[in-house]
Amino acid sequence: MYGVEPYKETKGEEYMGEPMRKHFSRLLSAWKGELMTSVDRTVSRLEDEATGSPDSADRASQEEEFALELRNRDRERKLIKKIDKTLNKIRDEEYGWCDSCGIEIGLRLLEARPTADLCFDCKEVAEKKEETVGKG
Repeated sequence: MYGVEPYKETKGEEYMGEPMRKHFSRLLSAWKGELMTSVDRTVSRLEDEATGSPDSADRASQEEEFALELRNRDRERKLIKKIDKTLNKIRDEEYGWCDSCGIEIGLRLLEARPTADLCFDCKEVAEKKEETVGKG
């Protein structure tokens, strides 16, 4: 993922020891770099295309595309903040454990979703609570 090979655990290796933390730091930094490059490309493209079209239909279509692009960039900006928060957790040696119950999140889940801060079971409970609140 993002040019970083999945972590290969060695037998008897300590969970979230220095090698694992370094791996996830590399993974998250590569992901952040990719997002930052995407943001830069978008800004350049929006500046280039913002010349304004005399045709009102073309202009409306272009404004809708810009709005969609900006919503996507806003989601990416929030993700970059979450990546930064996760990198801080790695630095503080608090990464890899569930924020809710304190157990190991697990390598497979973290490889799939490196910013995960809940174990599978706690995430499932949280999603069910959200569903219930949403229905009420």
